[in-house]
Amino acid sequence: MQKFKLSADKSVAKVLNELSISLAISTYQAGRIIFLSSKDGETISQVPIPFKKPMGIAIQNDRLAVATLTDVQVFSKGNNEKGQRPEGLEGFESLFLPRATFYSGDLDLHDLEFGKGGLWAVNTRFSCLCTFDVENSFKPRWKPPFISKLAPVDKCHLNGLAVKDGMPVFVTALGKGDKGNSWRENITSGGILMSVPSGEIILEGLAMPHSPRIINGELYLLLSATGELIKVNIEEQTHEVIYKTNGFTRGLAHHGDYVFMGVSQARKSSKTFNKLPVTEMRKHAGIIVYNLKRNELVGEIKYENTVEELFEVKVVKDSIHSAVLPSSDQRHLQSLVIEKSAFWSKNKNENKTEN
Repeated sequence: MQKFKLSADKSVAKVLNELSISLAISTYQAGRIIFLSSKDGETISQVPIPFKKPMGIAIQNDRLAVATLTDVQVFSKGNNEKGQRPEGLEGFESLFLPRATFYSGDLDLHDLEFGKGGLWAVNTRFSCLCTFDVENSFKPRWKPPFISKLAPVDKCHLNGLAVKDGMPVFVTALGKGDKGNSWRENITSGGILMSVPSGEIILEGLAMPHSPRIINGELYLLLSATGELIKVNIEEQTHEVIYKTNGFTRGLAHHGDYVFMGVSQARKSSKTFNKLPVTEMRKHAGIIVYNLKRNELVGEIKYENTVEELFEVKVVKDSIHSAVLPSSDQRHLQSLVIEKSAFWSKNKNENKTEN
């Protein structure tokens, strides 16, 4: 049977094509970053690339970063390319190539964003926000006021990050305890939304909040346990449900009036998932596309097999067909990039004859 088999509404293919965008999704369950696109506006094509437990994805201009099990890998695109790309790479409008790796260790990194001061990450294991340098596993930058000290014990399951003007402004967590795994005590309804840097709790009693995002100047996030997209009124500390899915919803991106939501099957082996309202509803993982301006569902991408859980969804702008070339693929060594140009050199072993 074909792996990563998917089906999609033509309306979704049309939107991706008309907006000239690709989607990048992460699935730690299947060990892939997958790029989804539509060249013809009728069908969806995909490029699954293997990574070890990929979670957060950050994309800014020509840069892309991926948080994996034990490191953060940074990629970039080369502009004004000269020379012929290696076979199999010719058709990509955006091809992200490896540039640096931060060897962080197992921090259970969740959301990831480029911002002022570096690459920001939600360090779930240490209950803090952090950046990275060449001297440490990570550099702590902020922690919730109720976290007394940093320790690798996942006290509140900090997971989501919203950035505005390059700085963190909101985070989500599944609890507000100061002991290891205390968030598990009330996992389905103990979630919180906090302001950064003040640490003020804006909302609490949330159903597993994830993926806070500033969209058109307003704050949205996902309630995974109930499958809801909500909009937050920050001043009044209230929220309204914009759309309700029928699955475990996590991973949120937008472009113009459209939002793209990741939806997962409930994990059958998990005692926690078995308690959720969405446990028996969703049969396929995938992407839901919703038009905020019209308040209507556009359509879905559904995985028939292989992919059961998604973590992140990101938009690659101005690129109908995108991919990332991991360092494990030796073809990246043929790319030589400087500030304003990228050169593709031939493999030195090609066309050699024995002396």
